[in-house]
Amino acid sequence: MIPQAPVDPRKFRRAILKLSGEALREVGSRDNISPEIVDRIASEICASLKDGLQLGVVVGGGNFWRGAAASARGMDRATADYVGMLATVMNALALQSALEDEGVDCIVMSAIEMKNVAETFIRRRAEIAMTEGKVVIFAAGTGSPFFSTDTTAALRASEMGAQVIFKATMVDGVYDSDPKKNPDAKRYDSVSFQECISSQLKVMDTTAFSLCMENHIPIIVFDIEKNGNITTALTGGEIGTVIH
Repeated sequence: MIPQAPVDPRKFRRAILKLSGEALREVGSRDNISPEIVDRIASEICASLKDGLQLGVVVGGGNFWRGAAASARGMDRATADYVGMLATVMNALALQSALEDEGVDCIVMSAIEMKNVAETFIRRRAEIAMTEGKVVIFAAGTGSPFFSTDTTAALRASEMGAQVIFKATMVDGVYDSDPKKNPDAKRYDSVSFQECISSQLKVMDTTAFSLCMENHIPIIVFDIEKNGNITTALTGGEIGTVIH
């Protein structure tokens, strides 16, 4: 397994990219997935792989479904979360298609068995695929309810020996409050896991932070909406906020 936690979080060979489901959807559109946005993301990922980067991708499902929101409206939480897991599979297949159009060798591995559309996640197989240079898209979350796809990213990074997690969001880093509501919100260039947890910074859930902290995996949070940012992040450029 690849050694974890280099001193400089921007020097890495294996990484996990966390994409939210909303990132695949055009703002204001009635379509759940924008082919144009997915194609742009795939193109930027492709451009990042030229120097031998080993990459896994965890994609959310919020553009289709949010289990917590459905649960708040009276649906059984476990059932609502399973529906959300299926939503992530749809997003993963869309991204796989776009990556293959770019000539990228990739596979979708699902935590829920659905052999007609995706391989079942097996850690050793995923690790071999990444070593061979394939992009592995991890779908269906952890396969269990009550865990977010952020926690999935932390779990897969730990299992795969990834040295960093890139979390692509709709803001350009971590702030001490919501910058869309507070124009005076302070942006961090770097921040500790302890600060994120104690100040309840809404970047990732506590379980995800704890996993990354225990396994010494830094997180880099950056804005996905600006063209080229994915390539900049995955090639070690200065971008976003580093959580360490």
